[in-house]
Amino acid sequence: MIKLFRFLKPYRWQIFVVLVLVFLQTLGDLYLPTLTSDIINEGVMAGDVATIWDIGKIMLLVAGLSAILSIASSYFSAKIAMGFGTVLRNKIFERVESFSLREFDEFGTATLITRTTNDINQVQMVTIMIFRMMVSAPMMAIGGLTLAYSKNANLTGVLGVAILVLGLTIAVLARKVIPLFKLVQGKVDKINLVLREKLTGIRVIRAFDTVERENKRFNDVNNDLTNTYITVNRIMAFMMPSIMLIMNITSLSILWFGAIKINVGTMDLGDLSAFTQYTMQIMMSMLMLSMMFIMVPRAHAAAVRIDEVIVTEPSVVNTEIVQNEFSVTGTLEFQNVTFSYPGAEESVLEHISFQAKPGKTTAIIGSTGSGKSTIVNLIPRFYDVTQGNILMDGVDIKEISLETLRDKIGFVPQKSVLFSGSIADNIRFGSKDAPMQEVIEAAKVAEACEFIENMEEGFDHYISQGGTNVSGGQKQRLAIARAILKKPEIYVFDDSFSALDFKTDAKVRKSIKNKLNDATVIIVAQRVGTIMDADQIIVLEEGKIQGIGTHHELLNSCEVYKEIVSSQLTKEDMK
Repeated sequence: MIKLFRFLKPYRWQIFVVLVLVFLQTLGDLYLPTLTSDIINEGVMAGDVATIWDIGKIMLLVAGLSAILSIASSYFSAKIAMGFGTVLRNKIFERVESFSLREFDEFGTATLITRTTNDINQVQMVTIMIFRMMVSAPMMAIGGLTLAYSKNANLTGVLGVAILVLGLTIAVLARKVIPLFKLVQGKVDKINLVLREKLTGIRVIRAFDTVERENKRFNDVNNDLTNTYITVNRIMAFMMPSIMLIMNITSLSILWFGAIKINVGTMDLGDLSAFTQYTMQIMMSMLMLSMMFIMVPRAHAAAVRIDEVIVTEPSVVNTEIVQNEFSVTGTLEFQNVTFSYPGAEESVLEHISFQAKPGKTTAIIGSTGSGKSTIVNLIPRFYDVTQGNILMDGVDIKEISLETLRDKIGFVPQKSVLFSGSIADNIRFGSKDAPMQEVIEAAKVAEACEFIENMEEGFDHYISQGGTNVSGGQKQRLAIARAILKKPEIYVFDDSFSALDFKTDAKVRKSIKNKLNDATVIIVAQRVGTIMDADQIIVLEEGKIQGIGTHHELLNSCEVYKEIVSSQLTKEDMK
């Protein structure tokens, strides 16, 4: 957790102010019992009303200042903690944005959400406690013991025994509860994972009538988390009465032995009153420290999880030699590329070599799991190749800045993603300043204008979260329009026509061919009809190229392609 405190540097002056406020408040709290002793010994016992008024005024002033200092320190502590949380959330978000898909695969979405929300909340809570208690509690304990000893050394022995018993009690309880707090955060991850899957997959769950099974799955992880919390709270519930019992027994013992000393004349009533107050202050400081010992380990577990994200370096980064500007025509070349996912025993792609040129359409086809999507994910460096090189106009893409590289590529993913906002905003996603006329033109090329104009608000129609109020085919056409509006040199369509009917598919491809006749177009598809007219077709099988050529060339030279075609087309269509 200490590592995260490096992000508190912008708040160092506020922290200094808080520490000073807490210090002064604690001095005031320690001074009050002495004033109580004086008012009893010099005023009440002596019957001196003037002294009672004089000391009483000082007590009111000290108590009032302590209250003001307490409010001010609480305000600044909360402000620092909230700012600290804001900084941590920004750091996590910035780091996650820089992650390649490899880091996303390693962490998982559910745990990243938990670390950004629940874990940071834990750290914030403890940060407030640290500023309020870590200074005041030790100071209160040491100051209280010193002042109590000055009032009566013999009675301080009772305090020593009480502190020893209290310390042992806290240590036993902390030993049981700390491991449970560390388990809680992982179980919160699990419940978020199940909840996210349930919400995003609600249509599939209902379609397969597995609502009860999913409810049971959620109840299992929910009950697991609940039972852990119950165990923690049972221990915590035992802790407070135990501490209060020790405190009350200590107070009773001090009053008992103090009364004996007053009776024999070795102690004044005012000193006993002050000693009792110091005892309560010491006991309360021990209680605060016990809360810290219990809460800090939980926050520490959360802080470690947060720091894991922040210190994780993305595997895909700009190299030292980066070219931000160079002449781009759109020629893309794979040179003996091999790729394997982290931890995988076998390569997904092996010795892939081909060239995609401007003004030409390169299609990639193959069976499920053959590596089609992996190839196109390597182009914008979502992953880096394991071996070989990918060149853009003769320059290795690792030597091109990520911003420049991705600016030259219009990428339409296999799963079309829309964002909440208007249709126009979604099409403008990669070109925020594009005029409305270009937005409309891009929609026309993607054959999206027809359904957009039929909507009541047209291009201002609001897309709900996840694009749930448009169909799969409409999503794909809007995603295609988004890429077209960007006007890059290279277009990558990763099975982006799968949700379109054959007629719309043909119309979209024809529009794209007419509009993008100077660009490099790469199409990944499952349907032969989508890629028959491509200038070159790459046939993949188990991560290896089985053939490259036109439709007619491959029918004569590639058995794998011939099998794919025969499974989809009649003999007449194959001609």
